[in-house]
Amino acid sequence: MKDKVKYILQIPISKANQNFQEHCDIVGLKFDEENISENIEKLKKILPFISKPIMIRGCGNDKLDKQLLPEIIDILDRECIIGIINENNYKSIIPSIIKGKHKAIIRTPIDINLAKEMNILTADMGLLLDKIIIDTDIGGLGYGFEYGYSIMEKIKLEGKAGDKYLNMPLISFATEETAKTKEAKNPDLAFYFEIASASAVKAAGADYIVLTNPNTYNILKELEK
Repeated sequence: MKDKVKYILQIPISKANQNFQEHCDIVGLKFDEENISENIEKLKKILPFISKPIMIRGCGNDKLDKQLLPEIIDILDRECIIGIINENNYKSIIPSIIKGKHKAIIRTPIDINLAKEMNILTADMGLLLDKIIIDTDIGGLGYGFEYGYSIMEKIKLEGKAGDKYLNMPLISFATEETAKTKEAKNPDLAFYFEIASASAVKAAGADYIVLTNPNTYNILKELEK
């Protein structure tokens, strides 16, 4: 399992430079609702200098992402991971992902049936099953980590049992959610929370784990030795 896990270091595209590539397997670039035009220009400039695989993430506003992500996809010069796709925006974004031959992060609330349903809907639009990455969400940790963990395990088991609509890689943004807790205002605690949450979702079967701290990557890689 450990050989399959890929760590994505997610940073705001406005703060992107060439140095962050050292601390990840995949470069994660996140847009925000402000300065979108400037960020698009920034992406055009740094794209030729990024040698590692790329994840592009929209701003999180479904209305804006319906326009933003297709525009970004037109700029890309290689296969990338595109997110986050959900029930509210998939009809507007999936066609561009299919045309560009990218991979899509499909997010649903913590429910195996909803995950399968979204995979079927996007596949019916023409998205190949091997281009889908499942994001079960983590519910802002509101359900408790154990619940989110169990859904990830169940999807893995169903996929291995032969369900083609659940036999896809899993991605987890758990570290992003732990960073939002009030305890994470302490930088030291935030660092340990990230290591703990990343280790937990790795054990649950995550194939891609999104990090926010470059130092976490170094620790996790050391633990794999």
